[in-house]
This record gives sequence, C-alpha cells and structure tokens, in this order.
Amino acid sequence: MSRPPKPSLAAIVAASAAPGRGAEAVAPAARPATLKARARQMSVYLEPPVYDQLRDLAHVERTKMHALMLEALDLLFRQRGSPSIAHLTQASAPRPDVDAKDALG
Repeated sequence: MSRPPKPSLAAIVAASAAPGRGAEAVAPAARPATLKARARQMSVYLEPPVYDQLRDLAHVERTKMHALMLEALDLLFRQRGSPSIAHLTQASAPRPDVDAKDALG
C-alpha cells in the first residue's frame, strides 16, 4: 500500500482562504486584548538570594513579582531620561480617530 501524497503548504493555505478574497482584502488585525497576547516575553536570571528577596517583597506588599519588575523598569527609565512605561503603552495604543491606512504610512 502506498501512502497518498502529503499536501503542500500552498495547497493548505489556498484551501483555507475564503473564495473570492485575496490576501490584500484582509483587514489588519485588531490589538490583542490581553497583555500576554500583545507583549513580548523576556527571561531574567536571578541569583537565589535576589529571587528570594523579590518574592518576599511581593508577598509583604501583596502584589506580584511581575508588578515589582515593571516598577523597577519604570524607575530605570525615569533615571535614564527615557519615556515611562505608561507613556510608551499610550503611544502604541491604536487611536480610534486615525484611519488604519494613515497609521501604516
């Protein structure tokens, strides 16, 4: 028994595309709703005592270690004269009064 040939990537894409719609007719994707969907992940390697201290601070302040890391980055940005996290995230948020075509170029 011989196996049927595997479909090519082009055949799969062509089959999944709606009839009559080309790639240029696809609207740009909306901004993902969650931080996890729109953010980039970064690993930080901490020595065990540093990790323990960060965890203890988060526990005492009843917050998450992630929030403390963002606070630390915001302080670093301020110290170096860079825009704050709030300013950067406002700047990247889509504005409803701007047409998508104008935003691209």
